[in-house]
Amino acid sequence: MKITKIIENIFKKYIPSPFTIAILLTFLTLILALFFTKPDSVSSGSYFLEILSFWENGLWNGNLLVFAYQMMLILVLGHVLVLSKPMSNLIAKLTQYCTNTANSAFIVSSVTMLVSFFNWGLGLIFGALLARRVAEDAQKKGLKLNYPLIGASGYVGLMVWHGGISGSAPIKINEKGHLKSMLSVDNPNLAKIPDLISYDQTVLSWWNLLLFFVVMLSVASVFYFIGKKVKSTPLTLDIYEATIEEETKTKAEKLDNSKILAFIFGLLILIAFGYRYFSDIKSLKITPNLINFLMLGMAILLHGNFKRFINAIGVAISDVSGILIQFPLYFGIMGIMNGSGMVTLVSDFFVSIATASTLPIFTFFSAGLVNIFVPSGGGQWVVQGPVVLQSALELGVPLPKAIMALAYGDQITNMLQPFWALPLLGITKLKAKEILPYTLIAMLVGSLIYILGLILI
Repeated sequence: MKITKIIENIFKKYIPSPFTIAILLTFLTLILALFFTKPDSVSSGSYFLEILSFWENGLWNGNLLVFAYQMMLILVLGHVLVLSKPMSNLIAKLTQYCTNTANSAFIVSSVTMLVSFFNWGLGLIFGALLARRVAEDAQKKGLKLNYPLIGASGYVGLMVWHGGISGSAPIKINEKGHLKSMLSVDNPNLAKIPDLISYDQTVLSWWNLLLFFVVMLSVASVFYFIGKKVKSTPLTLDIYEATIEEETKTKAEKLDNSKILAFIFGLLILIAFGYRYFSDIKSLKITPNLINFLMLGMAILLHGNFKRFINAIGVAISDVSGILIQFPLYFGIMGIMNGSGMVTLVSDFFVSIATASTLPIFTFFSAGLVNIFVPSGGGQWVVQGPVVLQSALELGVPLPKAIMALAYGDQITNMLQPFWALPLLGITKLKAKEILPYTLIAMLVGSLIYILGLILI
């Protein structure tokens, strides 16, 4: 498709790395704050130094640094879970039902979206490995398959993740005090901010669950019918091995490979998890710590020993390099916007052009655009969240709806933005231009459903 080639060329020629974009956005925010928020009584030089202090305070904001580490663990532990033998066996069983391109696309896309709804790190790697194993199985059995469509099917979980249980915005606003920390202490709307917004108002609300299932079934069905029409592609894949088993050579290594020790420790984590979080689960208070604690225990149990667990950590850890270095830059941008009063200026602009009915739609489209430049839901929540909160409060839009509009817009353009596709492309050995025609179709289908949902609900 010509349009996908154009988009691919634009990203290659004109869109720098996410880290460089974060630096450029920092410079832009500094300049805008200097020109639009400087008090008349203060010199430009003095105010510039003050802005730099806002930036520095944001960079090392303790609560936000905890947030960054929580997001890294969600991705790493999700990846580690997928690399366990039980998950590999589950993937192998699913591939038995993938006998042609059409039903393979339906199964891979729908299962990947279901997994991603529970954990985006898990879904990202699960979908990639499932797509790869389907292709390997087809190659072994001599079945005809359109591999790029199957690869795209393994990526569509990233278009539903932010509205799911591990979504950055919904999971953080479920923590007491996080919402208020997004606005400056002297913000007049601070008193209107609740301590938290629980999952029964966002992720597990009837309207979000309805939208998720409609999107999942619609995209999977569209991919099924596309699979009926597309031609097969040649398959020349080696067997993919994520981790390598190492022989035990010393007595010390026997502890690393001890199944009993791993079982006892994993079980201990799950007992502590049940004691600490049972009441939170009953009240739908799902937090990053809850999810990560559960995944830590499950990962150790499913891998069976510490050696396999650590090897899987080594494989998964490269995925978080972007979060580790980019998040503090986004925190600095939020520090400038809050400290200088830019949040109020931008929210006043949205209030001037929007109504209570149209603000969620504006938020959806703006979030989709911002995601092109800030390809991280957590980073985007930090940068755009304060504006969304203040605009919603000014116009009387329910905060859960406004925040989920941001989540929908952020996740949908992942089908256009290739940043999070890199792990999948590495596992499947496909190229971005091969999956892009199909992910764009998924983006259009999902966008239509989300927009209609925001209008009608």
